[in-house]
Amino acid sequence: MRKEVTVNMSQSMEATPIAHLVQLANQFASQIYFEMDTKKVNAKSIMGMMSLVLASGMVVTIDANGEDEIEAAAALEKFLTE
Repeated sequence: MRKEVTVNMSQSMEATPIAHLVQLANQFASQIYFEMDTKKVNAKSIMGMMSLVLASGMVVTIDANGEDEIEAAAALEKFLTE
């Protein structure tokens, strides 16, 4: 499942929010990747996610594959947009 999401967060994606995002991704069995421009990183990797430097207004593609991919994509989209 692939879902394009526009990041809309009041706080910048610094270490703490990224850590929460990675913890959320790790709750799911599916393989989850974030794609932006030419980068593709594992959403369950803190170092990979920090390398994306996400900011409000950016567009990222969530690529989830597995038994709970729909739930995973929805939860990550909610995190990025609220």
